[in-house]
Amino acid sequence: MESHQVIDTKRRVMNYDRKDYTDETLIDLYKAILLPRLIEEKMLLLLRKGKISKWFAGIGQEAISVGVTSALENDEYVLPMHRNLGVFTTKGLPLDKLFKQLQGKLNGFSQGRERSFHFGTNEYHIVGMISHLGPQLGIADGIGLASLLKKENKVTAVFSGDGGTSEGDFHEALNVAAVWNLPVIFVIENNAYGLSTPVSEQYKCSDLIEKGIGYGMEAMQIDGNNILTVYDTIKTLSENMRVDPHPVMVECMTFRMRGHEEASGVKYVPKELIEEWAKKDPISNYENYLLEEGILSEELKDAIRGDFKKKIDDALEIAYQENEIIPDSNKEINSVYAPFEQKIIHPSTEKKTKKRLIDAVSDGLRQSLQRYDDLIIMGQDVAEYGGVFKITENFYKEFGKDRIRNTPLCESAIIGAALGLSIKGIKSVVEMQFADFVTSGFNQVVNNLAKIYYRWGQNADVVIRMPCGAGVGAGPFHSQSNEAWFFHTPGLKIFYPSNPYDAKGMISAAIEDPNPVLYFEHKALYRSISDEIPDEYYTVDTTKAKLVTEGEDLTIVTYGMGVHWAQKALQKNPEISAELIDMRILLPWDKKTVEESVKKTGKLIILHEDTLTGGIGAEIAAYISEHCFSYLDAPVMRNASLDTPVPFAMTLEENFFQKDVFERKLKELYGY
Repeated sequence: MESHQVIDTKRRVMNYDRKDYTDETLIDLYKAILLPRLIEEKMLLLLRKGKISKWFAGIGQEAISVGVTSALENDEYVLPMHRNLGVFTTKGLPLDKLFKQLQGKLNGFSQGRERSFHFGTNEYHIVGMISHLGPQLGIADGIGLASLLKKENKVTAVFSGDGGTSEGDFHEALNVAAVWNLPVIFVIENNAYGLSTPVSEQYKCSDLIEKGIGYGMEAMQIDGNNILTVYDTIKTLSENMRVDPHPVMVECMTFRMRGHEEASGVKYVPKELIEEWAKKDPISNYENYLLEEGILSEELKDAIRGDFKKKIDDALEIAYQENEIIPDSNKEINSVYAPFEQKIIHPSTEKKTKKRLIDAVSDGLRQSLQRYDDLIIMGQDVAEYGGVFKITENFYKEFGKDRIRNTPLCESAIIGAALGLSIKGIKSVVEMQFADFVTSGFNQVVNNLAKIYYRWGQNADVVIRMPCGAGVGAGPFHSQSNEAWFFHTPGLKIFYPSNPYDAKGMISAAIEDPNPVLYFEHKALYRSISDEIPDEYYTVDTTKAKLVTEGEDLTIVTYGMGVHWAQKALQKNPEISAELIDMRILLPWDKKTVEESVKKTGKLIILHEDTLTGGIGAEIAAYISEHCFSYLDAPVMRNASLDTPVPFAMTLEENFFQKDVFERKLKELYGY
């Protein structure tokens, strides 16, 4: 039996409690639940005809998507997954634009850059998923936090399947929501299978609500196929949560009547299980209830179905008429970053104070908090403790703990929450205690922050502070220079100051920039260098490298600690006239400045503390070899640390840096 066939009108296996809801409300819910079913039936036909490439059917689960979305206010955010067509239709997205999205057309919601429901739209208050199950849960936390901070009295709903509850993101997001009392409804669609893996192999607890209870939040299990139960539950919860903000988990029991996606089929599902759940079809049962109660007539039912089918066909015809996308490489490249034209701010007075790099970063953060009234700083121990390096010490006294926010140890959820804040127009700075720990939030950085603007035009106004680097005897997991991990990811920006002046101006500029910035701070430079820097707020040009010294013999390109190593080497070898370039902005990197210098000197050596293989120096070397070959008087050289983890013992760490090798190569290049 096809799961979408209408069951005998005299047979119903679900009980409906209409409470005080009007006939009009009940009919509206019928229309809302019927529309996605009719669209799905059409999509399955189009899939067989090759008109669409893939389909994740939500047949049998429509009551959850529709019930949740109908119960919320229009301007409350919903974060659905790929089986939640009912969220999109209930939110009122134009069908022709939705169908263009499904067919990868230019005038869909993602301009052909994303598939099916992997998109969002602020106009309709939807934030779509990425293929990695779970990261959207942290984003929902951020939207919920923004609602609290703005005192909006709004609720956010986010979806997960039963399989997704095994992901670390699920646990992090629930923990953060519970600790912060965020008004987020975690909707779990327990449809019995994660692709082909049954729930018996997915979790050991008897019910998923036990996980919510374990995190100290209200949790309940309901019949996910009963549209009135879902609607009334969410409506009642949301009304309470707007007055008394707190998170809730709602486990909706349902069943996936078709394959994970159509190609996978359902051979792994026992036939009797499908037959049993077919009796609980949410559309036919609700339709039969309305007919039996006299709320819906056969004539009205046929009229509604006929009207929907025509609207679907008309919208599809409009989508078909749009031509295939003609690629434009310039447009694609220019769509990676949100537009931002930096206006460099110079201090209005000459007043300066001698400050260490650590003080410069702190200054920039404090003055940015004063400049942006809703800027949030989040991280482990950043409030009373002031962060492990004391950069935010006493900030909470001036700006309050809502803005200087201690977080649980859950990097992924916090980076996701920062993105949620950005969706609501709030800037944030996330502190990694050590740059090494960003691995625990890597997916959020490279797949959510980096790609979201290209995917559907939502910027990620997030700065992640990255205390990095070796030289302090901290061993393999507190000493890495991991900027190259992110250098390969379009959509990110990477800032790496080498001195106090740039450190203050660049953190301020990073916060101004609406794009995601990874801001690297070398720990060994925090208290070892100082300079006279302006007391007032200022920014530096974050599009250009910095020419530290001019020279004639050769060019040194470096950044961070490498700048200081290079300066010491040049002091020891005064006969070498070198053009020393501090990249400072690693992504996008300033090709023009490097290219012009190499054309002038004819020789290039690149230096960085990061390990050699696959480092940023390799990209610079390749670019110069390709574009400046005729100007070169010697091979492009590179110097970097050993291709090993960072060792603990100080003698091993000093050997790791290979500074003596750099000086030898510098002399070799000079004499070439």
